Amino acid sequence: MLTAAARDAFAAVGVEDPDPEHVDAISYGVSPETVETVCRAYDLDPDGFWTARDRTASEAQIQSMRRGEKDTYADVDALAAIDTPRGIVSTNQQATIDSILEYHDLGALFETAYGREPTVESLRRKKPAPYYLERALDDLDAEAALFIGDSESDLEAAHRAGVDSAFIRREHRAETLLGTEPTYELDSLWDLHDVGGVPLAPDGPARGGLSVDEDA
Repeated sequence: MLTAAARDAFAAVGVEDPDPEHVDAISYGVSPETVETVCRAYDLDPDGFWTARDRTASEAQIQSMRRGEKDTYADVDALAAIDTPRGIVSTNQQATIDSILEYHDLGALFETAYGREPTVESLRRKKPAPYYLERALDDLDAEAALFIGDSESDLEAAHRAGVDSAFIRREHRAETLLGTEPTYELDSLWDLHDVGGVPLAPDGPARGGLSVDEDA
């Protein structure tokens, strides 16, 4: 999907037959240096090109979501029982995050949500840099936090921001080897209910469909 979006970005700036290696290079894990190198090959303005690339990538993901191809994880309901302000920090585009929250009616779960702006500078600020995480912490007026993620960059961003981290070992991360030690390791968001210090609302949902103050 993102490879096709990258081709669309080249087409949007007038490059109809880009080198396949350049298409791959600006599809995943892109750095500012990569954008600048690719743009020099076609005499493109890096900022203008990256705006086009982020727009086509965001549009592709939003359309995929609306076709039912990108759903939420089933354990997202676990967050509703956590009785403390919550936020999102993503490497994805801000437009994509906003659309996901609106489409899946998840906005009420989060007090703040950060994705990237469609700029080359945002690539310097994305995780593992703590820039967006620190902005979210400021929004939440949080002196302490637990940052949950499923990638090494999530753990490193938490470490740099000086907050605890939780690695959620979903199926696609079952064999992931970590270079940064998380504070906690989880199999599901429901496991957050067992983490000491995480406050739970008495009438919130619990694993198995009961509220947290009901007996199983």
